[in-house]
Amino acid sequence: MAEELLRAAGLRRIYQLGGREIRALDGVDLRLERGEYLRIVGPSGSGKSTLLNLLAGLDRPSDGTIAFSSAGLLSEMSPAALAAYRAREVGVVFQSFNLITHRTALQNVELGLLFLGVPREERLRRARAMLDRLALGARCDHRPGDLSGGEQQRVALARALVKEPALLLADEPTGNLDREISGEIAGLLRELNRRGLTIVLVTHDIALARGDVDRTVHMDYGRIVSEERPESHGAPGRRT
Repeated sequence: MAEELLRAAGLRRIYQLGGREIRALDGVDLRLERGEYLRIVGPSGSGKSTLLNLLAGLDRPSDGTIAFSSAGLLSEMSPAALAAYRAREVGVVFQSFNLITHRTALQNVELGLLFLGVPREERLRRARAMLDRLALGARCDHRPGDLSGGEQQRVALARALVKEPALLLADEPTGNLDREISGEIAGLLRELNRRGLTIVLVTHDIALARGDVDRTVHMDYGRIVSEERPESHGAPGRRT
């Protein structure tokens, strides 16, 4: 049996909006294995991004628990402990890139190590090495405004990966990119997973939705309504 990285049980996230109760998540159970590539699909408003925010420790559930193998129960963590969990264990990539516009690509990636207490020279060395790995070595000194959309998303991915997280959470990472660049990002994610990185991907992108993943979870109305695992796949992180 594969090693468990994360387990969510009975997750609910309820909001009050204008006197109306919004159940963004309504009882989600999810087990994630180390090295797995999990894809989450569903219509807008189905709870996909809400689930990712909870797994990242960016929000807290109204009810239910999330247990991470090396960190324990997120619901029992203080704000400082949650920040440490995000800094050490989880890399997050968003559709909007979230790069700091007045900083260079190298400086943006370096920030991924800032809260880990890594000395500056080591931060710069690791950031440059990660940009080289993602074919952006020649763009280190360029600011986001001087980069294409695909390059900006690769910088955002480098920032998430430079700390060597156990888990990468990607929320619509190709939503602002054209088809060709989307295909490049999809290929990059598959290669990262083949090297052992655990990935949870939320997407509407057809290229990514048809990608080489271990399991697909379908969500609607704040719940997991079905899941499928291609018969051709072996254990997570390995393709047969």
